[in-house]
Amino acid sequence: MLCHIFLNKKKIKLLLIIIIFSIFTFKANSKSEDYSDFIEIEMEVLKDGKIIGFSNYKFIYLNNKLMVKNQTKFEVRLAGIKIFSIFSKSSEEYINNSLVSFNSLTLQNNKKKYVNLKLDKNKSEFIIDGSSYKGKAKISNIIGNWWNKDILKTDSQISPLSGSVKKQLVTYLGKENITINNTLYVTEKYKLVSKEPNIAENKKLNFIIWYDRKKSLIVKVSYNRLGNWLYRVKKFSKKN
Repeated sequence: MLCHIFLNKKKIKLLLIIIIFSIFTFKANSKSEDYSDFIEIEMEVLKDGKIIGFSNYKFIYLNNKLMVKNQTKFEVRLAGIKIFSIFSKSSEEYINNSLVSFNSLTLQNNKKKYVNLKLDKNKSEFIIDGSSYKGKAKISNIIGNWWNKDILKTDSQISPLSGSVKKQLVTYLGKENITINNTLYVTEKYKLVSKEPNIAENKKLNFIIWYDRKKSLIVKVSYNRLGNWLYRVKKFSKKN
């Protein structure tokens, strides 16, 4: 009898451990609760100080589900000739604030790139079918879109264009007040770079990011690659 009770206690303890582990594993997933009142975020894309396109996000809510739709489009011209272009559409789905799927289709200089990502049935990892990576990834990864400020907290991100997983380092640079389109933002400034030093230059992460904590909003991102590139908030709206 005592042996039977002891075994039952062991089973109960094991069951509790499994339940707790499952809860914390699922909660480690990409979060979206800080964006539960956003309706849209519109960003301008600039190269060398000239507006060349946009990257816009729309937020759709249904009970415990959040869909984030993105459309990005820009092109670079030299002497009237198009030398670089991006047209991309994507959709992120969150259930109970945790990422469960991401899909994107991109034309980069008319070359097709794509990502099909889903959370596996055990909710323990992502399964990725992308144009440059096919495999698994930890659920602590963040999709590398500029609407999601949690990109500043993670140590790796998933490319929204190709599905590749990139390890990163984020460094806090200090506070800075900036004005965009006559609006003052009180921001924290960060540098985000690739963790691996030996990857190709055109694949390295190297961004300066300005984040307004009060608004839970990344308001500006800059980087240099054959010129100076800038993403900056044009406008945003909330439910309240």
